[in-house]
Amino acid sequence: MEVSSQHLANEYTEVYRRLPLKLQFAYGVGHVLNDVCASMWFTYLLVYFHLVLEFSNWEAGFLLLVGQIADGLSTPFVGFHSDQSDNFWLCRYGRRKTWHLIGTICVLMTFPFIFAPCINCTHSHKWAQMFYYCVFIVIFQFGWASVQISHLSLIPELTPNEHDRTKLTAIRYCFTVLSNLLVYGITWAILHINSGGEQSKIGPDDADKFQHVVWIGLSLGIVSSLIFHIFIKEEGAFGTNNVRGTQLRTPVIDLLLSPEVYQVAVVYMSTRLFVNLTQVFIPLYLHETLDMAASALALIPLIMFIGSFMTSMIIEKLNRYLGRKLSYVFGVLLGVSACLWIKLGSGDQFKSFEIHIIAVLIGACGSIILVTSLGITADLIGDKTDSGAFVYGIMSFTDKLANGIAVVIIQDLHKDPSNKGFYRDVLTYVCGGSAILGALAVISFLKKVRVDNLGYDNVPNYNSINSDVHPVLTEDIQPSLIS
Repeated sequence: MEVSSQHLANEYTEVYRRLPLKLQFAYGVGHVLNDVCASMWFTYLLVYFHLVLEFSNWEAGFLLLVGQIADGLSTPFVGFHSDQSDNFWLCRYGRRKTWHLIGTICVLMTFPFIFAPCINCTHSHKWAQMFYYCVFIVIFQFGWASVQISHLSLIPELTPNEHDRTKLTAIRYCFTVLSNLLVYGITWAILHINSGGEQSKIGPDDADKFQHVVWIGLSLGIVSSLIFHIFIKEEGAFGTNNVRGTQLRTPVIDLLLSPEVYQVAVVYMSTRLFVNLTQVFIPLYLHETLDMAASALALIPLIMFIGSFMTSMIIEKLNRYLGRKLSYVFGVLLGVSACLWIKLGSGDQFKSFEIHIIAVLIGACGSIILVTSLGITADLIGDKTDSGAFVYGIMSFTDKLANGIAVVIIQDLHKDPSNKGFYRDVLTYVCGGSAILGALAVISFLKKVRVDNLGYDNVPNYNSINSDVHPVLTEDIQPSLIS
């Protein structure tokens, strides 16, 4: 019996475009534990180790580099093995969910020890203490990578539709922002309420305060992870079997030889550099350059993520109507404007008022370019979902390595404590330059790119059912790498 094009279009829309709100919510909270830890890691690791534990700038930067290298090496490893379906008995639970569970356990077992004084070695040599922390950092970053890659690789498996993928990515990022808001809100409350005065600065006596923030955040992460594992069914109504019918895979060697993969990797790496480096160095800029109170080190990042949260609610529509390229460039313009304002701003009005507007601009930029870059990556994967985790692993590897190297170099260059403008210049030139690099990489997609040589057919092949299928299907649902 012949199946009409309109019937197929209606059926496709019914199955793939109307993801239940319960599924969207459960997916969104699946990364909250990672988000809480990442917020503490990028915003307060250098602050904690340098100002609280009194490590040198280089030593604190080296610990962050160790973590980024461990994360970077873990991501392609986890990605490759997460794509396998027959080499691990726990994968009956679901390939992605198995790695998510392993990663969650690793994170919970190690992260509290990172933001705590060295047990029975507080008076040991700094190198001994660094080795102690490195052990926990490496295990933590392996777990963090496992959760991140498995969670991201579920996006193209839950739906092949470009706009639905963007929606899931935006929801995921929305919960990321909410997690950061929680961390910064709690940190601000603890530092502000328990501070010795309005202008008190962070010091060695604040170690317990960071522990309180960590445990409150981890408690929320545990509940969120339970919701994810209970309600997300990797195999079933919205699993890979129903989305594709057959498992599609791209050989690893073809991925590594694809120019498009590296082009998208530059976009993702540049995006993460801007987002992560602003998160890392804003607190140090506030502490050292602007000489602001301890509570400001939580308040300004809090405002950043309020701006990010407000923007995240319109990103799906922004990508739908402007396309990937224009959306990304628009976000970069907001970020570069903020970086230039940091360079040129000064005075009491800047510290009391203008810095808050800058924080909103940085948050909005990070939200737009991060969600858009993840959408570009999902489009690259197409319906080759069995290679999705490895692709995300490649992207994350470039991101983690670049961030770690950048931080340790920047910290090593900061040898003169009297140079109060050092972190101002970092935010202006390094972060602003990263955003511009990402924009140039996106602009380099001069036309819609289809990587057919890798077999990324972004629309299921209905021609085997009905050779007269009209583009009514493809016009609505076919993802393109850059719109």
